[in-house]
Amino acid sequence: MSWQSYVDEHLMCEIEGHHLTSAAIIGHDGTVWAQSAAFPPFKPEEMTNIMKDFDEPGFLAPTGLFLGPTKYMVIQGEPGAVIRGKKVRTRLSAALPPSRYDLFSPTDLKISLQGSGGVTLKKTGQALVIGIYDEPMTPGQCNMVVERLGDYLVEQGL
Repeated sequence: MSWQSYVDEHLMCEIEGHHLTSAAIIGHDGTVWAQSAAFPPFKPEEMTNIMKDFDEPGFLAPTGLFLGPTKYMVIQGEPGAVIRGKKVRTRLSAALPPSRYDLFSPTDLKISLQGSGGVTLKKTGQALVIGIYDEPMTPGQCNMVVERLGDYLVEQGL
């Protein structure tokens, strides 16, 4: 089975009528093995910081986890094995009346006003399995999908 098949069939699968927003399998060195179409582009230092949090649990707690344009507050996890994050919402509307949203591009507004969601990252021997979700998918559903595939890959020595 190809890495892309793992993403398409096992991470982007339907769970109780919902799907992850995006997903990827990324090597420990930051190379993308496979990803869904909507997986955000990320900076190399974001992967470096994520790997450092796996090695030094709590490293990301003060600053948050950044993945592409989104910041996540690191919440419960399994030290060295799973990182879970809750999306940090920017409240543009509190600083600017809706009549002035025309000052921003639609992309800026989408990023700033997106709904609740989060991320789950599972570390395997060679890769990170990453799932990003938005409501109405729940954190538990995302965790189940990502960790199930991650556990399988660990069992396979990957």
